[in-house]
Amino acid sequence: DFLATAAFSFLWLVASSAWAKALTDVKASVAAPLPHCHPPAVTCTRDTTTPMGALNVSVVFGFLNLILWLGSSWFVFKETNFHP
Repeated sequence: DFLATAAFSFLWLVASSAWAKALTDVKASVAAPLPHCHPPAVTCTRDTTTPMGALNVSVVFGFLNLILWLGSSWFVFKETNFHP
């Protein structure tokens, strides 16, 4: 049980970190200038982008869930024979 809980904790860390990095990349690409926009020959407008507050919250909840998994791993560890 302990090894499975520790493995899930590690996988949750990897998944939360990957999602946070992907969200950072999405924000950077949305903020970048349009590639084929050369004023004044071409007039480019960017529609308003969707607010990303909910995505930021999902990253926070991902890391909070990681903390819950780590706490759970500690309690499972205390129930094993490894703990004196």
